[in-house]
Formats: sequence, structure tokens, C-alpha cells
Amino acid sequence: MRGGVRKNAGRSKVNPEMKKITKSIHVSPQLLEKIQNLTIDGFDSFSSKCQYLLTEGYNTIMKQEKQSNDKLTFIDLFAGIGGIRQGFEDVNTKCVFSSEWDKFSAKTYEANYGEAPYGDITQIDEKDIPKHDVLLAGFPCQPFSHIGKREGFGHETQGTLFFDVLRILKYHMPKMFLLENVPGLLTIQKGETFRVILENLESLGYSVFYDVLDAQNFGLAQVRKRVVIVGFHPNLNISSFAFPQGNRETRTPISSILEKNPKGYSISEHLQKSYLFKQDDGKPQVVDSSSNLQVKTLVASYHKIQRLTGTFVKEGETGLRLFSELECKRLMGFPDDFIIPVSRTQMYRQMGNSVAVPMIRAVANAMKEELSLALKITNHKELKVNYA
Repeated sequence: MRGGVRKNAGRSKVNPEMKKITKSIHVSPQLLEKIQNLTIDGFDSFSSKCQYLLTEGYNTIMKQEKQSNDKLTFIDLFAGIGGIRQGFEDVNTKCVFSSEWDKFSAKTYEANYGEAPYGDITQIDEKDIPKHDVLLAGFPCQPFSHIGKREGFGHETQGTLFFDVLRILKYHMPKMFLLENVPGLLTIQKGETFRVILENLESLGYSVFYDVLDAQNFGLAQVRKRVVIVGFHPNLNISSFAFPQGNRETRTPISSILEKNPKGYSISEHLQKSYLFKQDDGKPQVVDSSSNLQVKTLVASYHKIQRLTGTFVKEGETGLRLFSELECKRLMGFPDDFIIPVSRTQMYRQMGNSVAVPMIRAVANAMKEELSLALKITNHKELKVNYA
């Protein structure tokens, strides 16, 4: 008998990917019964069913992770109750960081978005903020005390919260940014503040555009003008941006968003006589279910019942009342089911400090379209960024 190995003798080599390893897992009696009773074509044994379910589950998680990684990431600074986020966020975006110092606003933010924003942005190092594609910020309107003193990056803005926006932009250089502020930003310090803002943003290389938009042109029943500033990374080569202007012809009347006799919002007859209507000068603004106009800007001090800035509803036990919580949400463009877990005073402050959601959404959509077009032209998703 000759020595050697007979052809095809012995065990055949097993593809490492097909090789099975024995592992023990613990399942509840209920889950065990569900798997045993499960009918899966081609998988009859308990072991094969488990392997199928594990494979399917793993693939699903990997698919979700890929979809998550493909999303446009953004950070939400000076977030308030999340008005800008409400307008920017959609199924193709993902918030990776938020910041809000006011504890009451943070409480409302967490109640609606399921995450507590970080606190004071001035105390957060830009290096600790996650990488992101878009920066959103409704920074406060503050004058600059260092105007004219050119002493290094952003020196004229130091000591203001805009400087924090600037330093984060400089470090991360996201694809886009969206900033929102009151129109007074354009005129304080005879326009010098706004000039410094634009110069500093442009010094980073961004293509910067701005416009003053009015909420009443975007389906809201109030006059609310705000300046919106957007910027695009220099590598995107975006040289123009058309701000949406909304619809100036068809507007929403205040009567269409009013509730019928909501309880607890009445203004006392004494306050009406002694203060609100002490002068016959047409103030304050009063509306009812037949009013076909857009009301004055909802301000953060609305709860103080001010005759010059306030708008009130002719209705209720005393004949006059404040806007209800639901009406405030509708005035700002928040969904009716938006959660308000704070006091009424805080609710009025938060709504008055927030943004016109549909207006922000229109700008955000235009920005996303511009970005999509630019990425197709440049044929790359990731922009080359040099971190400081």
C-alpha cells in the first residue's frame, strides 16, 4: 500500500465566514417561547432562528447608523426653547450639541427634544464641541465696546456672546451657519456693530448674506421682523443666496388662531380702567374673533400687560384677556402639542424670546438646497478643514 494522502480524504476546509462558534446567551421564558413559535422560511430550528434574528437585527442597526452618519449635523447655540432647531431640523438632520444658560428655557427644551442643553457657552471650550455641518445661533444683540481697536482675531467682539459664535466657527469651520437677531442689530452704534459682525464672519472666508424678514409673510398672525444672517464655507464657492420672502399677498388673520374663552387669562377691570385704557389714544391693541389683521410683535415682557407693546383679546369674564398658551404657540409657529412645563410668566418670556418657526424653516430649506447643489458641483461631501 502506497503512503500519502488519499484524494478528498480528511475534513474539508471551512470558510471562516461560515464557521460557527458556540456561545451561550440568556433569554427570558417569554422570549424563548416567541422565538420557538416564530415561523421563518428556511429556518426551522431554534438555533437557526436565533442566528437569522441576530443577523437581521445587526443589519438593521448598521443601516440606521449609516443613515445617521449621512445626516446633516448641526449645533444649536443660545438655543432658548429650540425655535431655530424646530425650523431647521428634519429627517435628514441630526443635532449633535445644544447650549442654553437659562434653566427655565433648558427645561422646556429638554421636555420637547429629550436632551438637556449644555449651559453657559462662554465656559465651553470649542474643542469640546462635536464636529458639525451647520451652526445655528440666535445670539443676543449686544454693542461692542472695542470697536476700532484691531488687536488680533475677533478683538472688537470680545466680551460679547457673538465672540463665542466666532471662535466656534473659526475652530470647526462648518459648511454653513444661520444666525438670527432683532433688526436693531443693523443700527446700534450707527451700524458699526453689524459692520464688525460681517467683517469678522467674512474674515474666516465665509460667503455671508443677510436680510430682514417678516413673520407675517410666512403664515404667522403677527408682525415680527428679524434679521437673518447665513454663511457658506469658502470651499462651496457659493456667491449668491436668495432669501425666501414668503407670501405678501395671503396672510393669516389673528382671528383664525384664537381660542374660544380659554380660562385663566382675564385682565382685571381695575387694571383696565386705571392703566390700559386711561387714555383715549387707541392703545393698547385689542382684537377679537372678527379681527382680520396681524398683531404686534409678541414680546418677552408680554406678561407685564403693557399698553404700548401689548395686544389683548376682547373676551372673557372681564371683557379682556391675555393671549393663551396655545395662541402664543400658534403666533410663533410652534405645533399645538409643543410642551410648556414652566410657569405662565416663563411661558410668555420664552415665546416672546423665540423665533418665527416657519420663517426659519423657509430659510433653512433654501440653505439646504444651496448646499446640495454646491456639493454636486464640487463632487464631494467632506470639506477639507484645517483645525486650529
